[in-house]
Amino acid sequence: MSAPSAALQRLRLRTELRRARVAADLTQRQVAAKMEWSPSKLIRIEAGEVGISVNDLRPLLAAYGIGDRRKIDALLDLARGSRKMPFTEFRDVYGKEFLQFLALESAASIIRHYGSLVIPGLLQTEEYARAVMTAYDKGVSDEALDRAVEARLTRQEVLSAEGGRQLFFILDESVVRRRVGGRGVMRAQLERLAELATEPHINIQVLPFSIGTHPAMQGPFTLFEFEAEEMPDSLYLEDPRGGTYAGNSAEETGRYLGTFWELEDLAIKDEAGVVLPRLAARMGEGSDDLETLMESEAE
Repeated sequence: MSAPSAALQRLRLRTELRRARVAADLTQRQVAAKMEWSPSKLIRIEAGEVGISVNDLRPLLAAYGIGDRRKIDALLDLARGSRKMPFTEFRDVYGKEFLQFLALESAASIIRHYGSLVIPGLLQTEEYARAVMTAYDKGVSDEALDRAVEARLTRQEVLSAEGGRQLFFILDESVVRRRVGGRGVMRAQLERLAELATEPHINIQVLPFSIGTHPAMQGPFTLFEFEAEEMPDSLYLEDPRGGTYAGNSAEETGRYLGTFWELEDLAIKDEAGVVLPRLAARMGEGSDDLETLMESEAE
């Protein structure tokens, strides 16, 4: 998968460059002065927001005192492979923070998401996505809306089974009950969820109202895990205004991973694969109460 490879290589490169600067006992300002760069250029490179050319990387490594030929060649290869990041063609749609999120999403080997408000973007149908985006911005133009939908559907390429990626989603009952776009749009969306849930690498569970309070009531979150050992797990939290908080401390990601596992135990175990299809059918019929559905399944 070329796009995830580019994202992962940039993530690896930024980690190695930070590590090399710290080992050389240099501050970002000192390095920028040595390289005759603006401090913001180095900050953006270390944040993974921009790539670095081979011509810039060679003197940077010299400034860090790296002379081992194999080490230099390995870092140069990472720089070459990371130049084309995924989704950069959608800079007109996404801000730099969300582009960073997409880079991690495309490179992760395991994705875990808890959703409490809407169907996750990775799972949305085109009609559902349009309804959500229109609700967020009533004045959006048709052109901007089409562009945003195109970006969202392109993002869904990570749902492919290629590369051995595993995806886990836990959705609050309100997410599958809220009639976004009307009953027809919502029924089609639920049918899409039911279809995706049959894929062996995709797991979708529903957290019912009946459990009451639970550990994730503060809001949605996403966890990314990577095959590369040097890449730390990453956490993204979403706020009601659409902003995000990102973190990768082992303590924080570990705490949220534990929360996700708790939610898995609390969520409906639909081993027979009947809940989402039946819920989609009942949405179309006007009888979409999840508790009633579960009671009828038990009878």
